[in-house]
Amino acid sequence: MDTLKGLGLAVLLALAPVGLMAQQNSSMAVTRSMSASATEPSQPGDDRPALQQRNPRYRIMRDDVLNLSFPISPEMNQTVTVQPDGYITLLSVGSLFVQGMTVPELTDALTKAYSKILHDPLVEVDLKDFQKPFFVVTGQVAKPGQYDLRYDTTVSEAIAISGGLLPTAKTQLLIYHRVSPGWMEVKKYSLKDFLNGKNVNEDAEVRPGDLIFIPEKTITNFRKYVPYTLGFYATPAPAWF
Repeated sequence: MDTLKGLGLAVLLALAPVGLMAQQNSSMAVTRSMSASATEPSQPGDDRPALQQRNPRYRIMRDDVLNLSFPISPEMNQTVTVQPDGYITLLSVGSLFVQGMTVPELTDALTKAYSKILHDPLVEVDLKDFQKPFFVVTGQVAKPGQYDLRYDTTVSEAIAISGGLLPTAKTQLLIYHRVSPGWMEVKKYSLKDFLNGKNVNEDAEVRPGDLIFIPEKTITNFRKYVPYTLGFYATPAPAWF
């Protein structure tokens, strides 16, 4: 009997490391699969929005004016304007599509393009004129429209810039922000607590291209179809009463 117990204990001790190794290998496999899925780039057919960078670079747009400098070959210095189709016309090289590029990406593209006629070209790009950041306020405000985003601006400040809320405005508004060409992020934001002096530190910050929509109150929409004055009409009583 003691011999059987000893054999059983020996078998358990021999199998324990194998089980631990299998468990470790399975956990490592799960970790690798999770990390691989996290770092795997989006597939062409994937319509999910791409992850945003914390500090995104400005992307070149139509009508932007660019100064292109060639320190080693100053005869190639030029100023170009991005055409409505997104192309620029370069000296001795031809057309190049630049819309949507950042300045570093354009610098690389120009270096590659001019390497056909110059040996190790050195190119510097400067944004001379570009689209200024802006935001749009629409709906129940005194002066709806597009405004320049010249400095850090909160939602309450943006509403003040647009003339303030009308009496018909809701205190709950919608903020639209484009995260990619095919995706729009929509957030609900309530001004009620802020107007009452509560949670003043939670005032959202406006980002370039944001659209702030202030809807009407429900009672206002109702009044469009109901007379403002509701009265009762009494039939005159007969003379004999």
